Amino acid sequence: QLDLIRKLAAILDEMQISEIELEQDGIRVRVARTMIVSATAPQSLESVSLQPVASVLPGPSSDSHSHPGAVKSPMVGTAYLRPSPESKAFVEVGSLVKSGEKIMLVEAMKTYNEIVAPRAGKITHIFVEDGSPVEYGQALMVIE
Repeated sequence: QLDLIRKLAAILDEMQISEIELEQDGIRVRVARTMIVSATAPQSLESVSLQPVASVLPGPSSDSHSHPGAVKSPMVGTAYLRPSPESKAFVEVGSLVKSGEKIMLVEAMKTYNEIVAPRAGKITHIFVEDGSPVEYGQALMVIE
């Protein structure tokens, strides 16, 4: 697996892409570059320190994706739970939210997209970490 991760990291450098994912023999491997970005003042790519990060991920949990209160990502991008690294998170587990309230950001192609609560309720689960890559349709959190 280490050789596979090295090969995927080399492809990241060669193709100048931020992440790559491969599923083989029931194991999914995602290699992504981390970038230090502020939602209020994004830095240019040239001034950001890029480091390959690898993780072996289990398959998606069917429970989180099928939960009736799941808020799903409308796009592929990077999830941000706070407006800037120094700021407090938009919401936490246990937070009460109103319909239309901003609950997180998903950055895609250097554009920060507000993710708002589709309904009022209580945040019971948060499935992503601040700065983590997300896929289209991936469950981000649950509002009950």
